[in-house]
Amino acid sequence: MKALILVGGFGTRLRPLTLSFPKPLVDFANKPMILHQIEALKEVGVTEVVLAINYRPEVMINFLKDFEDKLGITITCSQETEPLGTAGPLALARDKLADGSGEPFFVLNSDVISEYPFAELIKFHKGHDGEATIMVTKVDEPSKYGVVVMEEATGRVERFVEKPKIFVGNKINAGIYLLNPSVLDRIELRPTSIEKEVFPQIAADQKLYAMVLPGFWMDVGQPRDYITGLRLYLYSLRKKSAGRLATGAHVVGNVLVHESVKIGEGCLIGPDVAIGPGCVVEDGVRLSRCTVMRGVRIKKHACISNSIIGWHSTVGQWARIENMTILGEDVHVCDEVYSNGGVVLPHKEIKSSILKPEIVM
Repeated sequence: MKALILVGGFGTRLRPLTLSFPKPLVDFANKPMILHQIEALKEVGVTEVVLAINYRPEVMINFLKDFEDKLGITITCSQETEPLGTAGPLALARDKLADGSGEPFFVLNSDVISEYPFAELIKFHKGHDGEATIMVTKVDEPSKYGVVVMEEATGRVERFVEKPKIFVGNKINAGIYLLNPSVLDRIELRPTSIEKEVFPQIAADQKLYAMVLPGFWMDVGQPRDYITGLRLYLYSLRKKSAGRLATGAHVVGNVLVHESVKIGEGCLIGPDVAIGPGCVVEDGVRLSRCTVMRGVRIKKHACISNSIIGWHSTVGQWARIENMTILGEDVHVCDEVYSNGGVVLPHKEIKSSILKPEIVM
């Protein structure tokens, strides 16, 4: 089987992290976002992954070459010279996806994090006579999304309703699809939306089915959702593979710590924290609801909550970082500095407090 991952453009909503790496290579729970997806695809027998990309493809390919060998999976790029939306990239990669086998192929949005129930999706898809299956997830406020209206018994999709004013359902597109090669015949090589142009057409022909995604789901393409996604991911990990989570008197709730991390005395870490490789956490540090990426040093008695600390940054003694502060790569926060929602671009030194949310360039 094959898969296409829609990598897309510049990752503007996740800046300043995406100023250093393309969004799919930004760490999530201590490994690049896209690797969570590729590993799950490999588990269900996918042998080739095509990345649909229009921004820095050479960075992606150089990075992922290592994983090709480790995972035993072929990873190639299909590069757009202009943005082609969410359907155009399928037409561009037609030769890679339609190999004559007739096997369906996966299509994923690169910033979706879930438990990736791909085996169940394959079984469901092969059990109906449609052309395409989309995964849907339940939301509390459907009026903010495009809602998928479907037959509960069979899963057949009847129609899509964009941001409904009255309740028509609570299921939305989760950005995970399994498509027969015949779907490619419906797509022209031009900027096209799979959600607004292709799927409604297949639904009108009564050939589109939806499967409700079991477990959690989050689009982690912006900081607040990234932090929420981390909480959901760690909670899921607790149920499925609790041995991978940190334990000890200094740990509260679900915490993921790379084996190379050094943690000092008197710290309190958690809940919902990920600490990446090579980090140093000095004595008396307090961390909650945050991600600390590779190579970070957090000095004595610093306090970090609801924030993302980018690669190789330093947080000074008694510093306080909170309220969705995002530090880009190689940012150095001096001792006793306070950041209330600061968004700091890479390679900066912060000597004075950031008292209200603002971008530091």
